Amino acid sequence: MFVQKSHRARKTTIWLCVFLAYCLLVPAMAQETEDLMEMSLEDLLNMEVTTVSKFAEKLFNAPGVITVVTKDELDRFGGTTLKDILERIPSLTASTVYMTDRSTIAPRGDQVMPSSSHVLLLINGRPVRESLEGGIKSEMYESFPVNVIEKIEVVRGPGSVLYGSNAISAVINIITESAEKSGVAVSGIAGQSGAYGSRAKAQLKSGDFSMVAAGQFLKKADWETDFTYNNFYTPVDTTITMKSTIPNEGLGTYVGINYKNLRLMGSYNEWKNYYWVTDYATVFPFPTHGINNWSKGFADLGYDLTVTTQWYMSFDVTYTRSTFNTEAWPNTNRDSYEVVAEWSNYYNPSEKVGLVFGGLYNHFSGEEWGPDVTYTDASRYSIGAYAQLNYQILQSLNVITGVQANKVEGIDLDIVPRTGLIWNPASRINFKALYSQAFRAPSINELSINFPQMMGNPNLIPEKVSTLDLGMNYQGEQIQVGVNFFHSQQKDVIFQNRDMTVVPAPMYWNGVEVKFMGIELEGKYYVNRNLFLSGSMLYQTNEDKNGVENVTPIANLGAKGGISYKSDRGLTLSLFNIYQGDLDEKFDTRVNPAPESYNLLNLYARLDINQIFSLGTKPNFSLFLQVDNVLDKEIWLPDWGLLPGKSIPVNPGRVIYAGLDLSS
Repeated sequence: MFVQKSHRARKTTIWLCVFLAYCLLVPAMAQETEDLMEMSLEDLLNMEVTTVSKFAEKLFNAPGVITVVTKDELDRFGGTTLKDILERIPSLTASTVYMTDRSTIAPRGDQVMPSSSHVLLLINGRPVRESLEGGIKSEMYESFPVNVIEKIEVVRGPGSVLYGSNAISAVINIITESAEKSGVAVSGIAGQSGAYGSRAKAQLKSGDFSMVAAGQFLKKADWETDFTYNNFYTPVDTTITMKSTIPNEGLGTYVGINYKNLRLMGSYNEWKNYYWVTDYATVFPFPTHGINNWSKGFADLGYDLTVTTQWYMSFDVTYTRSTFNTEAWPNTNRDSYEVVAEWSNYYNPSEKVGLVFGGLYNHFSGEEWGPDVTYTDASRYSIGAYAQLNYQILQSLNVITGVQANKVEGIDLDIVPRTGLIWNPASRINFKALYSQAFRAPSINELSINFPQMMGNPNLIPEKVSTLDLGMNYQGEQIQVGVNFFHSQQKDVIFQNRDMTVVPAPMYWNGVEVKFMGIELEGKYYVNRNLFLSGSMLYQTNEDKNGVENVTPIANLGAKGGISYKSDRGLTLSLFNIYQGDLDEKFDTRVNPAPESYNLLNLYARLDINQIFSLGTKPNFSLFLQVDNVLDKEIWLPDWGLLPGKSIPVNPGRVIYAGLDLSS
């Protein structure tokens, strides 16, 4: 159930909480930039990462194609939402779906599914999955409190050997701050046309106990736009044009607690936006568009145990609950949860050998219902066991090999492997050759929904992917560059089969096969401590088993670049541009603006008043300005998941925000 509040009541509550938190905790806050300033530029570029192998290793030597968004980059380029930040990461493209996953991220052009189910999202290494549809993350991308993020690690390519289902095209790991000191930071933001928001973060450190808590609320301006509905089922096209008002607001919270070897963290996020089911809009005598509400609650309880100096283990129980509803047809409500119990082991008998192994049990349950009818009410389980070995066979050559065996209820035992080589012919150059497989188990709805417009199929089997990565990387003292070629083959992809010569009614079905090929370039360069440059490029092609090219609504060519200047006197000024090329002509529209190439240029500026005027360090007062979509380009994308020939609005154009931060 969703608890609805008026904008005025919600705004008052948020600001009251921010004010009280600041008044109570401001005396003890410490500067967070000190640790960054103490790191060398090379260490900023070549941080330790944990996502690839589940244990700490330098990014340069990690056996994966991985990008890290550091705290320094987060501070430099800003961003109102997690999705804003993820769009800047190489080979990740912001996309959208017509209804139930309105905010998605497509890695390497992969938007085969009408959802983000090919991406696995982690918080501090723990999975945040939605099990009814198979992977909805809209509320996480739009409302997770970005002020608590320490860094983001993104591994492109399969990750099922260590992480199980859904890690088809990428694993995104959001790593939060830990409380090393006590204090608080608060901020407020206001924008055009009544947009507003606020953030608060509190940290507490006392002996072996530490806690960090953060919250974020953001209401973006409502977007009023003309929208045309067109129905292709009738002999003569019928069109209706109306003005739609698109809301966009989200609330997110996070709490992390540590006491000795015990860990507890939790997050709650909700988001409100709009949806369109335009295929039926001119047939039904009632609206087939309206407001969607998403929410996701997440919690993890973990315990770390050191067995010997070379062997330690972790025990985790992770719970994720997702809800969803629409305020018009199909008047659907969803409520699902997943519980994961996992035992992980990390064994390093020598500097040359690293072994990770463990086992896990998943329980999924979900329900979907409409007015006076239940469409889905089912549950299932899965079990898995995994192992991965990193072994340095020569001084310049590392080998990685791993496997996961998984058994989903009602589906035969399956195995996914990975293997690879990392060759370092020189101290700052390496070559990576990696081969991995991954899977996505059918979701509860795909197996069992009984809805008039779509039926479940209990005979579905997991989707599979096989990916080969070949890359070369250079790591310097102030520069990091890499080039990577990938070839990925997806098989048994689940789709909505509406061919009545094959199925008795619209039904989920295995059968889509898509091949992706592409090249990725990325680089970061600290000219000096003040000036930072970054850039990336992706060119990918894809085709299905019938030879049809460009089957996903993602441009073949995309490029990104940023420049940031951070002075010693407290001024930060940054620009970041995201370019997406033209789509295939099959995505041209007969109604509404056609999807086009675009440059999404964002500006972020910040003034640290204390530094500029030498006011001391406590409390710290900063002003910031953020301009999204500086070039004022209105962006429409295909209504992915429905019949072709239509588009839906995604970005309203230029939006200007201004705000202030307080900390001490």
